[in-house]
Amino acid sequence: MIWIIIPIIILAILASCIKIVPQAQAYVVERLGAYQGTWHVGVKFLVPFIDRVARRVTLKEQVVDFAPQPVITKDNVTMRIDTVVFFQITDPKLFAYGVENPLMAIENLTATTLRNVIGEMELDQTLTSREIINTKMRAALDVATDPWGIKVNRVELKNIIPPAEIQNAMEKQMKAERERREAVTRAEGEKRASILQAEGEKQSAILKAEAEKEAAILRAEAEKEKRIREAEGQAEAILKVQNAKAEGLRMLKEAGADEAVLRLKSLEAFEKAADGQATKIIIPSEIQGIAGLASSLKEIITK
Repeated sequence: MIWIIIPIIILAILASCIKIVPQAQAYVVERLGAYQGTWHVGVKFLVPFIDRVARRVTLKEQVVDFAPQPVITKDNVTMRIDTVVFFQITDPKLFAYGVENPLMAIENLTATTLRNVIGEMELDQTLTSREIINTKMRAALDVATDPWGIKVNRVELKNIIPPAEIQNAMEKQMKAERERREAVTRAEGEKRASILQAEGEKQSAILKAEAEKEAAILRAEAEKEKRIREAEGQAEAILKVQNAKAEGLRMLKEAGADEAVLRLKSLEAFEKAADGQATKIIIPSEIQGIAGLASSLKEIITK
């Protein structure tokens, strides 16, 4: 029975000596209490009863949120600030043997560094210079934690909590600033509306004036066209009358009419003139002669 148990025990011991190091982890191995080496990802073998894994270290980036710390600004205002530190272990040996409690060491180092940085700044500068504070703290912590095999990648101020009376004053100031901005916005809106209204009225007046101008031009052109057509009509009528008269004279001339006939035509024209409403008629001497000639002709015909 013993010969069966002994091999089982030996196999169990050998199996316990086989170690598999997972990804993003490292094992710190000691031999007889002294540092032997650092194992990274893969299958590793321990020497039974001599070697042991002293510490398992994760190489992934870690985040630690520290509780709010009381700090005093340059102008003697006490406030509370909590920070978030992003760090990564770069050397497992230094991390295992550099400091007893690395997380507590980082927390205390963060608190003291934060007090030093804030102590050089006034309240207003502290509230508006988060990026500057983060940069200063990251640089200081990275230098301080380097002997511990830790690299500080980022430091962020999560909350800045000033005293209650300062918070009330800040809220009143923010409210007044917000009301001032709203008043300025309303004034600018009213000004913009007035400008737009004035521009609209101006544009309307311009369009109205242009419409009246175009209407006047069209009326003038219509009146001008009317007068031109009337003048053309009168000229055409006069031309037709003159052409008719010229045609009549031409026909008389072609018919061989003598001076007596022409004078009789003049007498007919005089007769038409006498048909009007005139109360006084002036008879030219030539027509009187024609009248005498007509009387003489009448007497001759009668005899």
